[in-house]
Amino acid sequence: MTKRRFFLTAFFMAVLLLITAAGCAEKTDKTKNDFPADGVYEIGVTLTGGSGKATVSSPAKLTVREGKMTAELVWSSKNYDYMLVGDQRYDAKIVDGHSVFEIPVAALDTELPVIGDTTAMSVPHEIEYILRFDSSTLKGSGK
Repeated sequence: MTKRRFFLTAFFMAVLLLITAAGCAEKTDKTKNDFPADGVYEIGVTLTGGSGKATVSSPAKLTVREGKMTAELVWSSKNYDYMLVGDQRYDAKIVDGHSVFEIPVAALDTELPVIGDTTAMSVPHEIEYILRFDSSTLKGSGK
């Protein structure tokens, strides 16, 4: 292989590497920009875990303010008195016979483990659930 051919090959490989790296950086930036703008939205939410008797209303209200998201969860029961998200406790408001919570949502399209404390049994029980907020169902003007 001649020196000229070697340098041309090395040059084209370097260009290809730069193009590939630029494409990866663009995808990373796009992911950051997919965060909803400040506003109020509706979003589909699924609840798994527990006994399967309790549900949450879907779509749920999602509020985005200053780069933070919160969801309003309306449970099918009035017997949930608090929820734990991480180490933080959130107390219920009883609205029209339903336990309602406003909890933080760190990210969409990911599993959010929570614990709901129910008083429906003879003694209170903490039950583990998984919430998932589906960005493909996001609706609203964002205002």
